[in-house]
Amino acid sequence: MPRFNPRWVMFSSMGLELGLSVIVGLLLGSSLDRFFGTGPWMLIIFTASGIAAGYRSVYRLLKRLQQEDAATPLTHDFDSKT
Repeated sequence: MPRFNPRWVMFSSMGLELGLSVIVGLLLGSSLDRFFGTGPWMLIIFTASGIAAGYRSVYRLLKRLQQEDAATPLTHDFDSKT
């Protein structure tokens, strides 16, 4: 019986983290612009920060997955006929 592999959860969380960080930056920048009356400047700054934070999160997750792959030995026997 195959073991449950939660890697698909990690891959789906990458998209969520990237999207949500951009949306949070966009909403925060927009509301700060309305509060301070600064035009699009806070929106631009916080959206760019959200994009950078999202890509940083994806990079860290991919790096962790790569380290896990390097640490686990191959268990499949390629010479067997099964």
